[in-house]
Amino acid sequence: MHLSRRLMLSLFGSVAVVSILFAAYQTLSEMHAMRAGVERQATLLAESQQKAATQALKDNSAAEMQALAGEFQNHEQLAGVAIYNAQGQALAVTPGLDRQIGQTPGAVVQDIREQRPRGEFFRSPREPMHVLALPLQANGGSLGALAVYNNVSFVAAPLLRQGLMGVAQTLVIVGITLLIVHWSLGRPIRHMAKWLHDLRTGDGAGDQPPKEGMFTPLASEARHLAASLHNARAAAEEEARLRDAASSQWTAERLRIVMQAKLQGSRLFAVSNREPYVHSHQGKAVTWSVPPSGLVTALEPVLRASDGVWIAQATGDADKETADDSGSLRVPPDHPQYSLRRIWLSEEEQEGFYFGFANEGLWPLCHIAHTRPIFRGTDWEQYQAVNAKFAQVVLEEMRGETEPAVLVQDYHFALLPRMIKERRPDARVAIFWHIPWPNPEAFGICPWQRELLDGMLGADLIGFHIQAHCNNFLETVDRAIESRVDWEHFAANRHDHMTNVRPFPISVAFNGNGASAADGWAAGRDALYREIGGKPLYLGVGVDRVDYTKGIPERLRGIERFFEMYPGFLEKFTFVQIGAPSRTHIKRYQELMDEVGEEAERINRRFRSGDWRPIIFLNQHHSHEQILPYYREADVCLVTALHDGMNLVAKEFVVARKDEQGVLILSRFAGASQELTDALIVNPYDTDALAQAIYTALSMPPEERQARMQRMRAVVQENNVYRWAGDLIGELAAIRVQRSERHVHRPALVPAGRDAA
Repeated sequence: MHLSRRLMLSLFGSVAVVSILFAAYQTLSEMHAMRAGVERQATLLAESQQKAATQALKDNSAAEMQALAGEFQNHEQLAGVAIYNAQGQALAVTPGLDRQIGQTPGAVVQDIREQRPRGEFFRSPREPMHVLALPLQANGGSLGALAVYNNVSFVAAPLLRQGLMGVAQTLVIVGITLLIVHWSLGRPIRHMAKWLHDLRTGDGAGDQPPKEGMFTPLASEARHLAASLHNARAAAEEEARLRDAASSQWTAERLRIVMQAKLQGSRLFAVSNREPYVHSHQGKAVTWSVPPSGLVTALEPVLRASDGVWIAQATGDADKETADDSGSLRVPPDHPQYSLRRIWLSEEEQEGFYFGFANEGLWPLCHIAHTRPIFRGTDWEQYQAVNAKFAQVVLEEMRGETEPAVLVQDYHFALLPRMIKERRPDARVAIFWHIPWPNPEAFGICPWQRELLDGMLGADLIGFHIQAHCNNFLETVDRAIESRVDWEHFAANRHDHMTNVRPFPISVAFNGNGASAADGWAAGRDALYREIGGKPLYLGVGVDRVDYTKGIPERLRGIERFFEMYPGFLEKFTFVQIGAPSRTHIKRYQELMDEVGEEAERINRRFRSGDWRPIIFLNQHHSHEQILPYYREADVCLVTALHDGMNLVAKEFVVARKDEQGVLILSRFAGASQELTDALIVNPYDTDALAQAIYTALSMPPEERQARMQRMRAVVQENNVYRWAGDLIGELAAIRVQRSERHVHRPALVPAGRDAA
């Protein structure tokens, strides 16, 4: 790397100045020390000869004085001594000294006059000298002085030496600094320049930007830029490919463009319990992450297209310090395009609203999975209060908007549509119910079913995953509350407000390859086999939250029965259950986690041989990047939900299998089974049938596996998550709303009471 001339000159100049100043300081310090040494030695010598010189001068013995002066001839630094009378005349001088000193120095004259020792540095006709004059006295009177002369030319030597050393130091330091700069900055900068060039030209081979600490902020921004460039290029290439093939496949870009046209300037307001971006403390730094949710993938293009607002509960421990006083911030953090409005719930609200009514009441009520729902009056009160709290924030955010579109997510906010619609009849309101809807008899268990139904029917559009759930909902409405159900158009009219009920099967993104080409696949595969302790001949995988609706114990018993029926697979087949802990605050989930762990250990004790274990239970959270190698390596994926609205794990597995291999075993009670008909459809309660399905999957010919996977991938590709969002919001945008009541004044929100029906 060629450094700029300005950098080199600045570096050289700054180092030179520092070196010169330091050398000058050293030189002055050394010269001062040398001068002090000369004065000290001269004083000692003069005092040692003072008595003899005084006696010789007192005796007026010229011979003695000259003999004394002659003793100090030919010393290295000592030039000699001289004895002066009271008039300052030299009476005795070391031979040759008189030629060096010339006339009597002023220090000698002053010494005789003031009768006290004097010393000075002076320049003689030949060289620099130092003289120390010591008074000679007798009987209180001045006899003269004894002068000691030193040649101090050696004191000037350090100045030249230090000057040369300073120049040498400057050259060495500058040279070393340039080498360090070249090594520590040059190579990373060249690396980063090449990396960015490859990204720009599309020739990148997966290289990473420099990892040096000083480059961390720049590298982080470069990664975001690289991701944006990669995504933009991939989107453009995908759009071009689809146009060329006259395909109707939905992409994020297509969703964005279509929604801009359909919303016609209206902003989208999304409401969910889970926020799309979480800020957390990691040491002294604040980092952000995206929770594992297909919802973010689906809704972000629409929110970006409309500069919308996502309203959700704050869950990160650094959420408050990264938002403004109202809880708002722009997201995504690396490329802000829409707003996130965070709402903080108290511990009491969280306990009653989320853990209580939503997850101990509605969740088991809607999932027919033999777990008894629990309904408490206090939980219901908190559920109403939190719904009202969210509704108030939604109304604040919509203030000033004309015909806004509101998309409410899931069973946490069944009361929200009515609360919003009563205050803003001009708003288009939809709610999507991500979990199943049971039959009317089952839902009738809920003491507040009428209030929940009335709240949901405040929406203009209600979405479920499959038609059966739509049917169950309308049958429940027909039996439980006063309304008119239009079965021909699948709608319900309550209080002269029509609510459409439609199936919108949610899905996942599909990029054609299952993952980026540079996703570090080999490293992920190696990490997989390190985690499970070796590579088995056959690998099975299950990926779930540890929830009683997922049928994990039933799955493990099916694997146990498989080994009983087909012992030839012992030591050849290993099943990995990735089970992320979920809602451990609730006792039933704690018990289930223990049950799954104990069941896996029991089966392992029964069949274990040496280092081989039939079941590996990984009971911790795994990122999508960590799960992807399991999807790709597995010979079979088991999805054995006892009751599930859709189950996106089944679709994620299909998308990941770009090799068109692997077999999906799918519960008939999961909504995905209605789309992925080429999976091996099973009843998870039928242990023998589940065991037989595992055997069928492992012994299936490669050609059949490929044909089945190709058809399933085509289904997911056609009905991806962008189509889900496009269909749902497109139908919402087409609904006509009441414009005449837009500015009607209404009282403040209060939680719905039992008489709301």
